[in-house]
Amino acid sequence: MTDTATPSPREAFEMLTAGNDRFAAGTPEHPNQDAARRAETAPGQQPFAVLFGCSDSRLAAEIIFDRGLGDLFVVRTAGHVMGPEVLGSIEYGVSVLDCPLVVVLGHDACGAVAATRAAVDEGTTADGFVRDVVERVTPSVLAARAAGASTDRDFISEHVRVSVDLLTDRSRVLAEQVASGRTAVVGLSYQLADGRAHLVAARGLDLPADQQTTIV
Repeated sequence: MTDTATPSPREAFEMLTAGNDRFAAGTPEHPNQDAARRAETAPGQQPFAVLFGCSDSRLAAEIIFDRGLGDLFVVRTAGHVMGPEVLGSIEYGVSVLDCPLVVVLGHDACGAVAATRAAVDEGTTADGFVRDVVERVTPSVLAARAAGASTDRDFISEHVRVSVDLLTDRSRVLAEQVASGRTAVVGLSYQLADGRAHLVAARGLDLPADQQTTIV
């Protein structure tokens, strides 16, 4: 276990966004990626955030947020869909590892969302267990349609919002942590072309007024 004090939810969020700013600007620092950090974290981990994101190969968390070993507790599935294993992993990060921040990370041009939109619009079905992924994304696509969504970004943002709500609704552990102020849950939408993650949802995060206006 490292000796670094656990940051507040807001401090953890600022650490994460600062790293993304560096990555997007092309000036990454690659922190905590050397032999000293490897040795420091070998006895135990103290990540400052749980990162629940899509499995897309272009969404490598430690790279796009310019972090290193022991910084992020990462859980990834196609379309960031969740089942018991995902919820248990996130609860582990929050209740056992004391992570003050949970991030739901979606992105534009998401294949899972595109497949679900096609299934809803055209009545197509996927094969094998991919069908289960589509079924789990369907409520988000329907919600986006009901809200008048028309662009890829609209659908992705709605899917992230639905996922944030689902996390806090289904996990009593996480809901209690948010209510107590120990943990915040945020939803981010990552843009593949410019490398920036935009805030689209926040629960339990004390943000300055100018940052609150960035929620889209």
